[in-house]
Amino acid sequence: MAEKVDMAEVESFTLDHTAVKAPYVRLIAVEHGPQGGVISNFDVRLVQPNHDSIETGGLHTIEHLLAGLLRTRLDGVIDCSPFGCRTGFHLITWGEPSVEDVAAAVKASLAEIADNVTWEDVPGTTAFSCGNYKDHSLHSAKEWSAQILGEGISVDAFERKVI
Repeated sequence: MAEKVDMAEVESFTLDHTAVKAPYVRLIAVEHGPQGGVISNFDVRLVQPNHDSIETGGLHTIEHLLAGLLRTRLDGVIDCSPFGCRTGFHLITWGEPSVEDVAAAVKASLAEIADNVTWEDVPGTTAFSCGNYKDHSLHSAKEWSAQILGEGISVDAFERKVI
């Protein structure tokens, strides 16, 4: 019989994905570093888990655009990385921005994608600047952004409290 693998518990795997109501922004954790630094981890869920997912081209383009758009709207952004399930992103920041501030920044960024961004605005679309540069879809990114905005971004994962 194989020995059980010792592995730390990961919060996102204990979240009841059947109970959340996307789109939403949720604070996952605030971590305090040994030298006093503070980082916050947010669940930026754009589509309902196990009901929908954003295809890779659209998600990839949203990822590249959020990398810059969120940094212009929210201080301290460290990283915004897509979930493997393609339903949203982890947003990591310095400090402790409020869920409301993060949701407002996400909303404004998605509005920019839906309404104003052109292909020339999308960063990292060459072999030099991206590891999978051929897998982008601005059309899909715009459609998903508009759909998500139409549903509204909630500041609560379990009750619809749209900003």
